[in-house]
Amino acid sequence: MKLEIVLVEPEIPQNTGNIARTCVATGARLHLVEPLGFSIADREVKRAGLDYWYDLDLSVWPDLDTLLSDLEQRKQANSVDPLNCYYVTTKGKQTYADPRYRGTTILFFGKETRGLPESLLQKHPGQCLRIPMLPGRRSLNLSNSVAIVAYEVLRQSQFSGMKVAGPSK
Repeated sequence: MKLEIVLVEPEIPQNTGNIARTCVATGARLHLVEPLGFSIADREVKRAGLDYWYDLDLSVWPDLDTLLSDLEQRKQANSVDPLNCYYVTTKGKQTYADPRYRGTTILFFGKETRGLPESLLQKHPGQCLRIPMLPGRRSLNLSNSVAIVAYEVLRQSQFSGMKVAGPSK
């Protein structure tokens, strides 16, 4: 199983840096969709990612339509490893633990202040996922949300290829 994380128009460099660190630790590819609320050359992003930034599998897209077009081409070109896209939103009708993740899983997350575009969610209602929270709460921090859902995807693959135990004494 392969994992890819998409951040649509992220605004806070520290969140993106933390997500980049999670991507490096898990082997996930990170897609950033412009416009970004910062420069990826900013020292804050690199500081949050520390020395992991150079190991990051990163793609930057000029807009969401260009990324979606590329994903559609990838789907058509590869029937062996299906692409499965999920959209993480407070508007999701199922939880992130409900799907059985297979093939290449691509998780979409929206900007910190607005989430994902409503038009995208309306096109894919069956793939909209939420992280359960108490009623009346707005949302979790973006980098925490990415980590929660990413690790569920990895758990379902039995953390394939990952180190799962620390050294014995």
